[in-house]
Amino acid sequence: MKNASGRTDTARERQGAAPDRQARAIRLGRRSVAALLLVSAVGVMAFGWPLLAASSSGLAHSQDAPWLFAALLPLLLAVVVAAIADSGLDAKAIAMLGVLAAAGAALRPLGAGTAGIEPMFFLMVLSGRVLGPGFGFVLGSVSMFASALLTGGVGPWMPFQMLAMGWVSMGAGLLPGPDRLRGAREVLMLAGYGAVASLFYGTVMNLQGWPYIGSLATGVSFVPGDPLSENLARFVAYCLATSLGWDLPRAVVTVTATLALGPVVLRALRRATRRAAFDAPVAFGKSPDGPAGPPAERRRTV
Repeated sequence: MKNASGRTDTARERQGAAPDRQARAIRLGRRSVAALLLVSAVGVMAFGWPLLAASSSGLAHSQDAPWLFAALLPLLLAVVVAAIADSGLDAKAIAMLGVLAAAGAALRPLGAGTAGIEPMFFLMVLSGRVLGPGFGFVLGSVSMFASALLTGGVGPWMPFQMLAMGWVSMGAGLLPGPDRLRGAREVLMLAGYGAVASLFYGTVMNLQGWPYIGSLATGVSFVPGDPLSENLARFVAYCLATSLGWDLPRAVVTVTATLALGPVVLRALRRATRRAAFDAPVAFGKSPDGPAGPPAERRRTV
């Protein structure tokens, strides 16, 4: 049912009627899913390599491992983007990606990392929820890349930030009930997910930097070759001592922004995806004037 203003659909949602099928800017195909699984698996290895490499493994360049992974991850992310584009990343989806990535990159410097205040998280969660896991992964990665260029935060940690933010936004797209759950329950679910995702992001990013403090020989330092349980205990202590003061405010800001702005942003994103009609193929009617007919007879099949 076509709605030029979008008011009819909004009224139906407020009245509790069944919402339209969830729009997806990027539909994941087999190759896209395989590529996402591949880059996620390599990402797990990239973050967890200190815990996986034993002292008896004979790694002569274990100190080079983070740099090797930092060089490899952008290539894997490029493979994922190419595979997702092959599944149907059209001009409208690229435009939507550019707008949301620019908004996310502009939101991140507002808190300047002070006490973990990063307002971009709530936008990544809501965008991933509305536009799906494929779009969410690309959006999270591109937004973090753009924000790094904007703030001068380019370094060996950037690919890890891109991957972690891609996971955060992709996870929002995998939450249950995208076609049925609306209203306050959906906002509460997204707020809860945003809190968990904020803590998750801080924890996995700690894995990226934790091995570098080994030379400090503190009680929370990584000790190469120690049993996994002992290193994990040190890592938990490291997170509690160093990053919890940033992770909790990030979670609070994400929850607060989601509860306050979530309903409005969700409606705006869904209205934009309906009008963009990502899933609507273009068809041309036939007439005696020619195979495609005059321009007045051309239509879009919805």
